[in-house]
Amino acid sequence: MIGVIGIILSLGLLMYLAYRGVTVLILAPVLALFAALMGSFGGQQIPLMATYTEVFMKALAGYIKSYFPVFLLGAIFGKIMDDSGAAKAISHAIAKKLGKEKAIIAVVLSCGVLTYGGVSLFVVAFAVYPIACALFREAGIPKRLIPGSIALGSFTFTMTALPGTPQIQNAIPMPFFGTNAYAAPVLGIVAGIVMGGGGLAWLMYRAKKAMAAGEGYGNHAKDKVVEFNESELPSFTVAMVPIILVLAINFILSRMVFVAGKYNGDYLTQAPYSTKLASVAGTWSLVISLVIAIISVIILNYKRFKEVTVINSLNQGAFGSLLAILNTAAEVGYGNVIQSLAAFEIVKIAILGISSNPIISEAISVNILAGITGSASGGMSIALGTLGKTYYDLALQQGINPEVLHRIAALACGGLDTLPHNGAVITLLSICGLTHKESYVDIGMVSVIIPIAGTVIAILLAMMGIV
Repeated sequence: MIGVIGIILSLGLLMYLAYRGVTVLILAPVLALFAALMGSFGGQQIPLMATYTEVFMKALAGYIKSYFPVFLLGAIFGKIMDDSGAAKAISHAIAKKLGKEKAIIAVVLSCGVLTYGGVSLFVVAFAVYPIACALFREAGIPKRLIPGSIALGSFTFTMTALPGTPQIQNAIPMPFFGTNAYAAPVLGIVAGIVMGGGGLAWLMYRAKKAMAAGEGYGNHAKDKVVEFNESELPSFTVAMVPIILVLAINFILSRMVFVAGKYNGDYLTQAPYSTKLASVAGTWSLVISLVIAIISVIILNYKRFKEVTVINSLNQGAFGSLLAILNTAAEVGYGNVIQSLAAFEIVKIAILGISSNPIISEAISVNILAGITGSASGGMSIALGTLGKTYYDLALQQGINPEVLHRIAALACGGLDTLPHNGAVITLLSICGLTHKESYVDIGMVSVIIPIAGTVIAILLAMMGIV
């Protein structure tokens, strides 16, 4: 029982101290060893240094081995889309086309197009925010609704739901279930419609109510009014080419090329590879599509890299990927230490006891851990790292398509992850110059409540055999 208490205390401290600003690079190993130490008091003999070097660090290194290319290329792609002006061109063109009358839709759609095309949500927030300010001010919509609008377009349907999205939350389940980025497309599309439609309905209701009360944009003297010189930006068509390439090439490779029976991957089972095609096909497809998209951005926009050189953009993107993957990998190392403890069997039985259906159990465990860690990718990585194989085996026994496990895991990680202590939420509010008190109600509604509802609907459809 002491071991179980240790695990619960460890998770509680992880959430609290992360919220207080302590980096997970320190928290993860310290709290993992704290849980191990508590397990020792409970009667299990646990050598702490061996647990650190052979469990925590081994799992951390394994995660980096599996996902570093996706983190690296995703960060580089986002950076060069930003520096080339392509990201601004897309958001500006959409905003100009829809106009101030549809300011909220314009912001959500701009964010959605960029994130679905593989641009990181942080780059999207920086690119879209100044445009959102101008639109909302002209339309008389309260500025406090901007973070919710950006969150809806960046943190929800394009991050976890829509099939093919190259965001890392859609890539993590692939090696666990032998799937690709287009897994369970119907479930993803339905959940995406619930998230996007429900979120827009909420934000437009809030805007209408505020404007009827005479609130208006508000007094925000520090806002920067950005004037765009359209001649310096690529055209909308040119800016969209790399995004279309990511989606199209990823689809072709994952669905038509790296497929058992069409691609001879027998050599993969032999040394030094010792793997199988299903475990790597999704990653290969995503990596190749991102590389081609990056090259296309550089070729199409080479003369537009004015303030920074292409080399600087590539370097900054690469450096920016390091902290992101190390944070997530540290959380995976933490999860593997917890999994190795004898007390975890009690926790595991409790989680699996929630439901005999692996879809429901997976959704709950992923969502809770994403909430505790304040990270969609971190929570899902811990849940699948500890219980992924169990869910996979149960699904096969019950005749459930592994693609369903992939999509439900991705959807579930995008619920409680954006509680107030989430790093992306804090960063978004900082970019917008607003506080939790002013804007979190709307962020929480569009990125927590409505996505959870979308996940529930997807689960119900999956139980009816829809994929």
